[in-house]
Amino acid sequence: MSEEQSFVLSLEDDLFIRGEVHAPSNREKAPVVIICHGFKGYKDWNFFPYTATTLAKHGFYAIRFNFSMNGVKGDDFDELEKFAENTYSRELNDLHVLMEKMEQRELPYAEFFDLERVGILGHSRGGGDSVLFASESKRIQAVVTWNGISQVDIWGDDFRKQVFTEGVGYVENKRTNIQMPIKRNVFDDIEKNKERFDILGKISNIKVPILIVQGDADLERLVEGAKKMHEKAPHSQLMMIKGAGHTFNASHPLMTIPEELEEALNETTRFFTESLK
Repeated sequence: MSEEQSFVLSLEDDLFIRGEVHAPSNREKAPVVIICHGFKGYKDWNFFPYTATTLAKHGFYAIRFNFSMNGVKGDDFDELEKFAENTYSRELNDLHVLMEKMEQRELPYAEFFDLERVGILGHSRGGGDSVLFASESKRIQAVVTWNGISQVDIWGDDFRKQVFTEGVGYVENKRTNIQMPIKRNVFDDIEKNKERFDILGKISNIKVPILIVQGDADLERLVEGAKKMHEKAPHSQLMMIKGAGHTFNASHPLMTIPEELEEALNETTRFFTESLK
């Protein structure tokens, strides 16, 4: 059996990184996997708790967490004013803070973390974060993207024009029917950091193993993006999962485990076991 402990890291400006560390049953030195949620995800959403528990059962310390401006304090997007201004710079900063706290042994079970064997797994936008962070951190020794983005502007020109004209734009959360705001600073951040956020450029220079897991029934731009990332990354493997949509056919709350999700998780566990051995 695995177990978990919660943590809260306090940042500036009333920002916090909240998360859980899932630990294997044996208390001994072992590899660590950081798990990054996507654009409209959070640490307790859908398959993230199950994924972390599964990795822990296979001998990894698994960290699932909320980015500090992801819009979730307690439950299901209760801080939309923060969501509106969340940027890639902010998310990368959160990852650097998380790594710093790991190195300083300030997370639960941190005395058992093998910091020479750290992997990162990201879903959707979190897949893009994982690639970008791996290009900046020497600690990351293996990268997995699940239906990950290959470019950071996920909204398109029309939406950008609306935000610049009106000061804010809205994207619908189809699960909750909430209109979720996006402000101009999000696009200003992308514009200022074109080179830093160039996922296809950065992935081509990453020297550690990369696994790109992609559902073939996902959005066409993500399917094509996965192929482009695989072409650019010399140390990558591409796994296409037949019939899998953006969440590998899992829904929130997670009541049953679709075979497509199990396939993604089995391949991911195998990859981390081989890459972080």
